[in-house]
Amino acid sequence: MTAGIPQRVRMVELGRDEALKLLAGAPLGRVVFSHQALPAIRPVNHLVEANGDIVIRTHTGAALLGRVARSEVVAYEADDLDPATRTGWSVVVTGAAGPVTEPAELARYRTQLTPWVDTEMEHVVRIHADIVTGYRLVESDAGA
Repeated sequence: MTAGIPQRVRMVELGRDEALKLLAGAPLGRVVFSHQALPAIRPVNHLVEANGDIVIRTHTGAALLGRVARSEVVAYEADDLDPATRTGWSVVVTGAAGPVTEPAELARYRTQLTPWVDTEMEHVVRIHADIVTGYRLVESDAGA
């Protein structure tokens, strides 16, 4: 090991439950979607439902809203990586995103999910956790 950096790091695949638990503990992630035929990425805070679905809030006019109205597939990613040790984890959820429209659900999410940005975030979007992948970067055993 040189100056706190491991000589070797290996990537370990996470199971769905562990990946979703890590994601649920992350304060912020990134939603990835198509905008004008190109990839777009936006940072957002989120909730993770018991079934793994991701819930985010957004504002009127957001580029994402036009896509989710058609229930398009998006990706949601969060991670916690330590550049000093080169260890940490990354989780990606891929699935169809759609607007939440049921009044009781909207009220619950608006109470539970406070946006970080100082603007009205009146729309709620749910991303179905169709595919969940996760990896942890861990120090390799000495001599491995």
